[in-house]
Amino acid sequence: MPHKIGFVVVSSSGHEDGFSARELMIHAPTVSGWRSPRFCQFPQEIVLQMVERCRIRKLQLLAHQYMIPSKVEFYISESLPEYFVPYQAERFRRLGYISLCDNEKTGCKARELKSVYVDAVGQFLKLIFHENHVNKYNMYNQVALVAVNIIGDPADFSDESNITSREKLIDHYLGHNSEDPALEGTCTGKSDYISPLDDLAFDMYQDPEVAQIIRKLDERKREAVQKERYDYAKKLKQAIADLQKVGERLGRYEVEKRCAVEKEDYDLAKEKKQQMERFRSQVYEQLQLHSLVDGEPMRRPSDLPAQPLAHSASPHHQQPVPSLLQEESAPESRFAEPFLQEKPPAHALGPSQHSTVDPSPRATDLHLKTHLQSVPYDERPLPASRKQPAVALEPEKSDSDVSEPPRGGAAGEPEPLTEKALREAGPAVDVLGESLVAGAYSKTWSYREDALLALYKRLMETPAGTAKEELKSMLRTSIFLVRRALRDIVTPVFQASLKLLKMIITQYIPKHKLSKLETAHCVERTIPVLLTRTGDSSARLRVIASNFIQEMALFKEVRSLQIIPSYLVQPLKANSSNHLAMSQIGLLARLLKDLGTGGMGFTIDNVMKFSVSALEHRVYEVRETAVRVILDMYKQHRAFILEYLPPDDNTTRKNVLYKTIFEGFAKIDGRPTEAEIRAQKKAATEEAEKRKKEEIKALQGQLATLKDIQAEAQGKEGPSVEAESQDTQGGKAAPPPAPEVPDNHYLDNLCIFCGERSESFTEEGLDRHYWKRCPVLTRCAHCKQVVEISSLTEHLLTECDKKDGFGKCYRCSEAVLKEELPRHIKTKECNPAKPEKLANRCPLCHENFSPGEEAWKAHLMGPTGCTMNLRKTHVLPKAPTLPPGKGPAVAKSGTSGSKVGSKIPTPKGLSKSSGRTYTKR
Repeated sequence: MPHKIGFVVVSSSGHEDGFSARELMIHAPTVSGWRSPRFCQFPQEIVLQMVERCRIRKLQLLAHQYMIPSKVEFYISESLPEYFVPYQAERFRRLGYISLCDNEKTGCKARELKSVYVDAVGQFLKLIFHENHVNKYNMYNQVALVAVNIIGDPADFSDESNITSREKLIDHYLGHNSEDPALEGTCTGKSDYISPLDDLAFDMYQDPEVAQIIRKLDERKREAVQKERYDYAKKLKQAIADLQKVGERLGRYEVEKRCAVEKEDYDLAKEKKQQMERFRSQVYEQLQLHSLVDGEPMRRPSDLPAQPLAHSASPHHQQPVPSLLQEESAPESRFAEPFLQEKPPAHALGPSQHSTVDPSPRATDLHLKTHLQSVPYDERPLPASRKQPAVALEPEKSDSDVSEPPRGGAAGEPEPLTEKALREAGPAVDVLGESLVAGAYSKTWSYREDALLALYKRLMETPAGTAKEELKSMLRTSIFLVRRALRDIVTPVFQASLKLLKMIITQYIPKHKLSKLETAHCVERTIPVLLTRTGDSSARLRVIASNFIQEMALFKEVRSLQIIPSYLVQPLKANSSNHLAMSQIGLLARLLKDLGTGGMGFTIDNVMKFSVSALEHRVYEVRETAVRVILDMYKQHRAFILEYLPPDDNTTRKNVLYKTIFEGFAKIDGRPTEAEIRAQKKAATEEAEKRKKEEIKALQGQLATLKDIQAEAQGKEGPSVEAESQDTQGGKAAPPPAPEVPDNHYLDNLCIFCGERSESFTEEGLDRHYWKRCPVLTRCAHCKQVVEISSLTEHLLTECDKKDGFGKCYRCSEAVLKEELPRHIKTKECNPAKPEKLANRCPLCHENFSPGEEAWKAHLMGPTGCTMNLRKTHVLPKAPTLPPGKGPAVAKSGTSGSKVGSKIPTPKGLSKSSGRTYTKR
């Protein structure tokens, strides 16, 4: 059942001093929450880790009154990378976003409570905050979040190690036990019901101490309803209603006291503190705080030193405190007596909700002062647990009746059986005796456990020669008591009943050679109850019940009966709880691997019909497990499975589950999946286009060669004819044409990268130039290869020997060492990069400049270009520009055999590992 999920803050993009994101872990009237740094860059983000992998049903955000983000996005993830960097959004799945009101209508004096219903599974939640709404109060363009609340239910209860880690996290950060049945649901019994006590507004209204008392009383009320103690439940209900009003008033007093401290009005602060203490003491006394349950009173700083309850010397406690049974028989008073044996920390996240909270997305001010600021988180005193050192309760006692005495202190015999119990357990009394049955029916859990252990011992000691009828009578009456104990909410009693049932099946029946009918009776009478307990609100009991069913199904005495598989393949009921559905299909999946479909109760027909119907279940985990079961069945039976599924066509594949199933079949058969077929077709198309382009390019090259040959032939005749014409008309000879570099020698003594020409640029001279002087090239500091500066980032990410140590910054798009990424994004060098079509990005000076190939030369060689290029010592002489159509190209053989261009060999040390050949672009 959905309930409040605890969380811890993993990281945030930044915060203002005194307003850390860790503040979001606390829900109280005086919390200040998180604020972004002043004049920060957007978006800002916070990553939360929930105490367990869970299915989120509802998210609540309480916004600041004037530091309001325009939009908040939600992302969820199952896990984080090994090294966490906030920008790795590909590891998160986007859920959506919410928009927040600019709050102009209220004059920025109210806070907006936004609630959004989702259905997503994961353990990490990321919140991304966009630009703030502009108003006159937010002078530094900040965004803030006062509180965040997560409501959901655990996504997987089948792993005991997960449960252990969850309990440790909860105990460490939150101070309460997740197995507490009060946190798992309400008396409504609806699996998707969200308790009104789980809303964020409750903790933001209530005094933290009173809120914990209300939670305790709500737990006691539900226990009383389960035990049909309705007078007691009525008193608790009235006490909760009264305490909610008290908590609201104390919360307002606390806010007023903090405001007085901020204004340094210490007289008013002292007055408010005394007013709170007087009011609290008056209410606790009026509610007779220590009368409803066993335990010691909560000691507050203003109280006298507290003594044990029975010897209290306080004037308020001079009368003996009546026991619970006396309280129930006494006339009802207007106030009930809340339980306050221990006060958990104020930031404990348990079910809490005020019944008068407006559930609409836009909540009111919550009676909080708008300009309240608190001291830093690490220095703020929090309400702490105040335990009496002499009290140490066993964990199991939290499940027991509140009237039961401690295990070791019980004296005498259990209470006699009532008339109803005698009518119900008459046959058991005749066989086992009234004393043992009375213990099994006792209201004290320790007596119930002792009765089961005594019955265990009696059955173990039954002699082998006992009459069959007597043995059968003892077995059937024992199963009657076991069946009753299997419904017990107290863990030790439940475990004792499982121990007794296992002994009866595996030892008692074989020892006395009873028939299989007796074994079948034991299983058929207990398995329905055990299956029901797999949907229990307590995670611990669910796991214990599921594990025992799996163990019992593998008993050699039970295995051949094929009873348990027949229960597991029953169709899931529409109104069954989520836990029950997940446990049933989880058990089926595990037992199917152990038992198979070879005559042990599971058949292809019943398993497939159950699995196909489970594909339509509302719970994601049930559907996911059903897919795994179908794939496992296909591995064993192949074509027989296809008879239970719709045809594999485009219409069916529109359903994601069926698409997953059919692609799984393809992988099992070794056939390419639909995605792989599309990829192969795409690759084949691209290869064909590539060959076509290469053929076109080759033809164009041949055509260009022919044109050049023709141009050379015409050029030899043209100058002489023109000269004769000029001499005839002008009477004087034309000046000789400027010397040109022959086309076939254009690349001699020329650097193809920077354009410099020098007589020293022989083959060895060019290598030295590339290695030390060329301003367009640089040496990689990590692999010592010479690469173009324009491709340095790509080299570090894809070609360098140290490429695994680099990551790409999401803001500036440069290659940065992974361990330096968190620090890098905070430096001035990490200024945002523009898209490639709009600007180039220099990896040396980290500046953006105009796009295009020629812009690189201007930036790297120009006097106003890159300031970090150490090779730019002077303006290099440029090679003369060739006439149009006479640029260098890769050598192509023409008809005459003349070389039009030349292929530039890779210089020594110049990215030889990549196999690149550098040519003039």
